[in-house]
Amino acid sequence: MENKEIPRVECQMMIRKPVSQVFQAFIDPAITTNFWFTKSSGNLEVGKTVKWEWEMYNVSSDVLVKEIIPDKKISIEWDNTPVTTVDFEFTALTDDTTYVVIKNYGFHQTGDDLIRAINDNTGGFTTVLDGLKAYLEYNIKLNLIADKFSKELSNHGQ
Repeated sequence: MENKEIPRVECQMMIRKPVSQVFQAFIDPAITTNFWFTKSSGNLEVGKTVKWEWEMYNVSSDVLVKEIIPDKKISIEWDNTPVTTVDFEFTALTDDTTYVVIKNYGFHQTGDDLIRAINDNTGGFTTVLDGLKAYLEYNIKLNLIADKFSKELSNHGQ
């Protein structure tokens, strides 16, 4: 019997802030917009679908909140065509240190398309965690998401 691993993305980062503060940064779009998307239709709540927008790219996603365990886990269905699941897991290492793991799975692609999706999502979620760390620890908005895909480069030679 072959033991086949399910394709998934897994990114992680230690954040030097209390778990409740790190958890809230993903629940409350007033905080999340400082390091990830630019606009949201509301806070994350179980059973609710919220729209996240990246206005600089004219892109949006509908996100269905499947599960919230306060200060432990947020699970969403992401409509990034096709729909995948994203789990945000939070572990308090100390009173002032949190380990965040983002897992993305449920990919339907195969072959090169699967490799491309995993590569894109790994890079994307790593960028989110980097921005989260800078914002929460140093109150710096790095504009990582806005600067990831330069409009100036996309207009040249394509």
